Amino acid sequence: MRSKWLKGSLLSFTLATGVLYLSSIKREVHTHSEALQKAHQNDSIRSEGMLKRMDKMEKDIDRLLDVINKFEKMEPAPQGVAEVKKERKAVRKLYPNSILFSKWGNELSEEEQKEAEMLFKKYGYNAFLSDRLPLNREIPDTRPQRCAEKKYPEDLPTLSVVLIYLNEALSVIKRAIRSIIDKTPPRLLKEIILVDDHSTNEDLMEKLDEYINSIHEERPKLVKKVRHSEQLGLTQARLSGWKAAVGDVVAILDAHIEVHVQWAEPLLARIKEDRTVILTPVFDNVKYDDLTLIPYIPAADAFDWALWCMYESFRPEWYALKDESQPGKSPSIMGILVADRKFFGEIGSLDGGMKIYGGENVELGIRVWLCGGSIEVIPCSKIAHIERATKPYLPDYSVMVKRNALRVAEVWMDEYKYNVNIAWNLPLENHGIDIGDVSERKKLRERLNCKPFKWYLENVYPQLDPLDDLLGYGVLINDLKPDLCIDQGTVPGNTPIVYACHRYTPQHCYYLTKGHLYIGGIKSHKYNSNRCLVDPGTGVYPGLYECKIAKQKKFHMLWDFKQKGPIQNRETKRCLEIAMGADGYYKLVVQQCSGQSWKIENLIKDRKTIGQDPK
Repeated sequence: MRSKWLKGSLLSFTLATGVLYLSSIKREVHTHSEALQKAHQNDSIRSEGMLKRMDKMEKDIDRLLDVINKFEKMEPAPQGVAEVKKERKAVRKLYPNSILFSKWGNELSEEEQKEAEMLFKKYGYNAFLSDRLPLNREIPDTRPQRCAEKKYPEDLPTLSVVLIYLNEALSVIKRAIRSIIDKTPPRLLKEIILVDDHSTNEDLMEKLDEYINSIHEERPKLVKKVRHSEQLGLTQARLSGWKAAVGDVVAILDAHIEVHVQWAEPLLARIKEDRTVILTPVFDNVKYDDLTLIPYIPAADAFDWALWCMYESFRPEWYALKDESQPGKSPSIMGILVADRKFFGEIGSLDGGMKIYGGENVELGIRVWLCGGSIEVIPCSKIAHIERATKPYLPDYSVMVKRNALRVAEVWMDEYKYNVNIAWNLPLENHGIDIGDVSERKKLRERLNCKPFKWYLENVYPQLDPLDDLLGYGVLINDLKPDLCIDQGTVPGNTPIVYACHRYTPQHCYYLTKGHLYIGGIKSHKYNSNRCLVDPGTGVYPGLYECKIAKQKKFHMLWDFKQKGPIQNRETKRCLEIAMGADGYYKLVVQQCSGQSWKIENLIKDRKTIGQDPK
């Protein structure tokens, strides 16, 4: 490709030079011709032959210029001038099932495919391509339109940028550093702090140091390195970066990012207005395969009861502003955060008792709101972030997220802490998971005089369902076949079944005080609809529908149930039971009650039994 471009460029240059040269000759010929004609008229020169020859020369030059101009307008040959177009030999696809090559890499040789796939498995993104992209590549400006019109004060706080990494591709770290330097005003950028959570990649040693030294030729002592002597996890790495920072404001980012134009000013200006607000930019998604950018619209950073992060709409009052450039209040934070460095310490920074990954950002969001601060998303600050196909710390993050979520619940959620157990299908007591010592975090809560979690639910995150009408949850087992559990069955589909117990989400059941029986998980938010078990009233099989749809269709969706007793529909009086089918397998049926009994895995003993039909 480079050779083709070079040939085309040389051809264009040659043609342009020829045009200029011939044009200058034509001007000279024309000038001499005019002089000869004038002399001829004055009888000073009487050579008509010379005049004719010069006229002919001028016409020849005109024809040559015309040919050149036509040639310039022609499409250049794909392989350059005077090259014969060759058929490209088909290259065998070595990894037809790799997600790296689903939309990218058709032009790679077999050796290049091997290298790209190896690097992809190592990093979780296309490091092969990253190594070949400019460090200062241009990315589109995806900010809301009004952002470019905003003006910010000159006397903004200084900024320390912390980049966290573990075995990151060197080119990705370089590009992050380059983008921060290029797109942050020098008067504001105090330092860039690299926090290495004990990487083992050799090129993150001397080669990275060489790059830092080259930066220091431009900006002395701008980049600092902090290296852990052992792997401590993301929370500890973020804390190490914050402790090393000296700027007025600290921005804690992943290293696989590129910042957008004017990313820092709106953050610093907002913190200058209010030092108690902790901010997050808006992410754009850099695709892990071809490293192209997908713009994301501004949204709140939220979570469910399991403390998995998610995006969510802002509160209605933000949309009423009709201005997408305005900050939006957020229940939590995704992980990338910007804060007044000293206030961040005053409010407890991050919980050092968190392990590896997950939950620390939700803990920060809850704590900040309860203890005198607030969380905002800043739409005019955008950061392009590579979404990895795989993450570096653990193949399965659920174990750590579960452990950390229980720790958050114990310190901050008061009587609502059991909703975290319910979300993870754990017993309310004696779940057997070590959450570490939380005594210091509880003392911090007392010292900061923080509000109760109920205030947070009512004022900050009312979309989160308090789940205060549950009586029991977990798997439902019939006494006739204790190795079988009720299961949601095929999805999409509306027929629940009994299936060998595996205790994953499709077999999670929830019995409510009003008589509803959910199967296949429970939603954490009021705006979502759960799936209700119903007796259609005809036939032998029960149904499973979104509760709103079941109500519209007037299905019979309320059940009476007591532990180790029958499950009986209130209206049809038929019971949920199991029966042997003609194929020799047990089926879940609704039929005349025969005395079968059921047991749900976990009971919530301090709640009343059954209420009335909801409105």
